[in-house]
Amino acid sequence: MTIVKKPSDSFTIMNELVLPNDTNTLNNLMGGRLLHWMDIVAAITAQKHSNSIVVTASVDGVSFKESIRLGDVVTLEAYVTRAFNTSMEIYIEVYSHNIPRGERYKCNDAYYTFVAIDSRNRPVVVPQLEPESDAEKQKYDGALRRRQVRLVMAGKLKPEDAVELKAYLFDK
Repeated sequence: MTIVKKPSDSFTIMNELVLPNDTNTLNNLMGGRLLHWMDIVAAITAQKHSNSIVVTASVDGVSFKESIRLGDVVTLEAYVTRAFNTSMEIYIEVYSHNIPRGERYKCNDAYYTFVAIDSRNRPVVVPQLEPESDAEKQKYDGALRRRQVRLVMAGKLKPEDAVELKAYLFDK
C-alpha cells in the first residue's frame, strides 16, 4: 500500500531568540548559527513526513538577504516539497521579527534534502507527497529539476542524462 502525505502534514514552525552568543562583532546573527537552525527545522520536517530517522544529504545555495539582529526573534517555516524514493526536498523560509518595533521581514530561504534511514543507517522508502495549493504544486514540479542540478553538481548524474532539466532549459 502506497502512503501519501500532504505538505501540511510536515509543516513545521520553529522560533529562536537571537542572543549575544549567537552574534558576530556587528551584533548580527552568525550565518553558521542560522544554517544550524535551518538544518534542525528541516530535519524535524523530514522526520514528520517519513516517520524515520533522517540525515542531511544536501543544502542548496543559501544567500543571506537581510541581517538578523541581536534580540530579534527568528521564525523558520518548513515543509516537504517533494518526496522521491528515499529522499525528501524541504523548503525553508526564514523571517526575522523585531517585536518592540513591530518589524517582520523575510531574510532567507533555501532547499535542503534529507534521506530517511533505518536503525542500520540504510535508506528507507518514504511516503509520496501530494501538493495541495498552487504554490506547493509549483515547488513540487520544480523539485525534479532542482534534484537533477544537485545530482549533476555532485557528480552522480551526467549532464546529458538530466532530461527534465534539459527540457526546462532548452525546450522553451
